[in-house]
Amino acid sequence: MLTADIEKLDAEPPFDKWTPPFCGDIDMVIKADGSWWYGGSPIARERMVKLFARVLLKEGDDYFLKTPAEKVRIQVEDAPFIISQWHLHETDEGPAIEVTSNLGHSVILSSSYPLKVDETDIENPRPYVTLHRGLTALVHRNVYYQWINIATPEIKNGEEHLMLKSGNTEFSLGRL
Repeated sequence: MLTADIEKLDAEPPFDKWTPPFCGDIDMVIKADGSWWYGGSPIARERMVKLFARVLLKEGDDYFLKTPAEKVRIQVEDAPFIISQWHLHETDEGPAIEVTSNLGHSVILSSSYPLKVDETDIENPRPYVTLHRGLTALVHRNVYYQWINIATPEIKNGEEHLMLKSGNTEFSLGRL
């Protein structure tokens, strides 16, 4: 396969050029553990899940699969993806954290792909990374605990936070 062909496959779909009719809801759910289900059964073929994920987008609070021919709403229990791996890379801006989702989406934590922690339940904070098209990925608990080990305590807005640095951007893992 030519490099240009690979780049076409990896390119974002032209959602802004597609104006399909809304065709209603379908019985597809992305569970909180990142698994995809259709008609009450798990979708076992990863290639099929990746195909669906490629046309997934969020509008307001709703999630849709959008193609040139149709747009259908699906359910997402929490976040559509899970951050399951991370690596530290040396960059011109210092060490930067690359995260990878359960479906292979990789980004560098930055202001473009920020980490945000939902501290609604202070005992169980829920960290999320914003990926492509504004879709989010829940950070797996193992990854979160590994980040806690490399984070540093700092005072922010009069409160002590555990801060994680990626390049020239820093993120709060939560209040101490």
